[in-house]
Amino acid sequence: MHSDPISVLVVEDETLIRMSVVLDLEDAGFNVLEAGNTDEAISLLRTHPEIQALFTDIEIPGSMNGLSLAATVHDRWPPIRIIVTSGRVRVFRRDLPADVKFCPKPYDNTQVISMLREMVAA
Repeated sequence: MHSDPISVLVVEDETLIRMSVVLDLEDAGFNVLEAGNTDEAISLLRTHPEIQALFTDIEIPGSMNGLSLAATVHDRWPPIRIIVTSGRVRVFRRDLPADVKFCPKPYDNTQVISMLREMVAA
């Protein structure tokens, strides 16, 4: 049985980090869209209903930060699974919407891949 690839939106302003994650996700069979700021991310979410997961940095340019983006996506697109990441911002469970996961930097891309597969399958 063949299933469609999981569609993920990666939001990261550091180009090399974003490229690394995108390439590893694509190599793992994901369909990946990418944005360098939160405004691009919202635009992609509006035009790509196939997006099933969001992986976003917290400290990201745009009209909101990654935590606000996660909250917005959680409210407007409830089926989308969300992982937020940061190397500098300390995040507590109470800071995240329900079912949103936190993955601290530096992370291993294989860890992110496993988390995304697990979340979308649930």
